[in-house]
Amino acid sequence: MKAMILAAGKGTRVRPLTYDLPKPMIPLLGKPVMAYLVEHLRRHGVTEIMVNVSYLHEKIEEYFGEGEQFGVQIGYSFEGYMKDGEVVPEPIGSAGGMKKIQEFGGFFDDTTIVLCGDALIDLDLKAALLEHRRKGALASVITKEVPWDKVSSYGVVVSDADGRITRFQEKPERDQALSNYISTGIYIFEPEVIDLIPSGVPFDIGSQLFPLLAERGMPFYAQRRPFNWLDIGSVTDYWEVLQNVLTGEVYNMNVPGIQIEPGLWVGLNTSIDFNSTTIVGPVYIGSGVKIESGVTIVGPTWIGHGSHICEGAEIVRSVLFEYTRVLDNVVLNEMIVFKDYSIDRAGEMKHASEYSSHEWLNARDRRRSSRKALANESNSKIEKAKAA
Repeated sequence: MKAMILAAGKGTRVRPLTYDLPKPMIPLLGKPVMAYLVEHLRRHGVTEIMVNVSYLHEKIEEYFGEGEQFGVQIGYSFEGYMKDGEVVPEPIGSAGGMKKIQEFGGFFDDTTIVLCGDALIDLDLKAALLEHRRKGALASVITKEVPWDKVSSYGVVVSDADGRITRFQEKPERDQALSNYISTGIYIFEPEVIDLIPSGVPFDIGSQLFPLLAERGMPFYAQRRPFNWLDIGSVTDYWEVLQNVLTGEVYNMNVPGIQIEPGLWVGLNTSIDFNSTTIVGPVYIGSGVKIESGVTIVGPTWIGHGSHICEGAEIVRSVLFEYTRVLDNVVLNEMIVFKDYSIDRAGEMKHASEYSSHEWLNARDRRRSSRKALANESNSKIEKAKAA
């Protein structure tokens, strides 16, 4: 079996993280989400991987190279063109990208697992392949059941009792959705599927190829398999995924660094004033981070390397990218901080220039009230533990 990782999109719903990172390069526990996919493929014996790239393609290519450090072979297909000596990205759709690869070198001469480059999975690929072959499928889609209010964000799969797909709806409105089983962006294709994709035009897997397969009544099947699927479709999703990872809810993902006490991991050469700092795990503090006196950190929290948390600041259930400086007495509550931007849990984004001096002047008052709530919460947990 071969693999295709779809990595050409801009990831507009994950901005500002994707202002200077392609979506597959968004870090989780210090390494890109796509690295976990490559490692997962390798564990299942898949060593030939093609990646279509476009937006900020060089970031992916420089990190992964030809895949030698992962024990695989990785090839790239750039989607775009040259203009006045500059490379201009121009994605041609997920299916169009596969057609281009096939016409160039005939890569898809075997069963291929297709993965979106922006989700964490622990799917048993061998079991999925076995079901695919047992049913004589030309194409298989791995599905998940989601709440009905989420269906409009995904491709909806409608199948019969045997799993054969009869309809495929790309991001339907809630009242028009015929199912709440959705595509996870994980597919298994036989080479004949690529023959159905038109040449030289943009073509999408979800909105064009799958409806075509369903309309023609081809052997096109859905699989409902138990596995973890953590999709980074938005900034809010990213925040939730990191919360789950730090609390240990994601299999096969270990927090880096050294665990110096329960729930606290640190990288090399950190400077932490432990005498007057309150840390409630799980918390990861990266290498070269400086934590001044009077700081409170409540997990799940990730503090990227090279960051500086100044005196009296409070970080609660937040994600700080590398080289973040948090000023004295500032409170960050369920926030992502990325360079000059902050994003709250609801997805509201602010540039540093949008914060008024009044907001920062009131930071100490917010910190005091938040610390009081934290103390009450901690006391409550202690009383419950005594009662147990």
